[in-house]
Amino acid sequence: MSYAIIGFGKIGHALANAFARKGIEVSVATTRDPESFASDAAAIGPTILPKTLAEAVKADIIFLAVRFESHPDVAKALPTWQGKTIVDVTNAYGVPPEQLGGQSSSKAVAQAFSGARLVKGFNHLVAGTLDEDPAVHGGKRVVFLASDNDGAADKIGALAENLGFAPIKLGGLSEGGLLVQARGKSWGHLIFKDLVKFDR
Repeated sequence: MSYAIIGFGKIGHALANAFARKGIEVSVATTRDPESFASDAAAIGPTILPKTLAEAVKADIIFLAVRFESHPDVAKALPTWQGKTIVDVTNAYGVPPEQLGGQSSSKAVAQAFSGARLVKGFNHLVAGTLDEDPAVHGGKRVVFLASDNDGAADKIGALAENLGFAPIKLGGLSEGGLLVQARGKSWGHLIFKDLVKFDR
């Protein structure tokens, strides 16, 4: 299984750190030349591989960590995303619901990435918190996942566990998924909730 992070801002860095902590290889890419952020990637660790966008989208699982408004540009990198799993880490705060046709932002992203299996996840925490070690006081930091594809949610849940997080599945994008999405200028009820799960 191969992994990529598209977008290398604060959230992209936090995700890369999560992979680096576990020694898991992940490609990182932006629309810029990889040389421009190669030193940033090297500073995180040897398993963080700077790539071009065209190279990174060859991965099986792709974390979309760009500004919401930029997702259509990334979607143009491939004619079809069949067989790919996209983890939508974007937040569409301030985007008018009517601009999305009244649907959730993740539904709009899913339509842009035609053929992909989409999971909303890793987006409810601020970058500084996501960047921290998810092992907290003997428990694990929670990440919420929502998807209309149970298999994809299971796959990303297993990856989240490998990265040290405690995944909690919320159901479909139009149900539980709305709890972790912005709508206009209001946030879903679970956004910014930093929760820790303890094994009994």
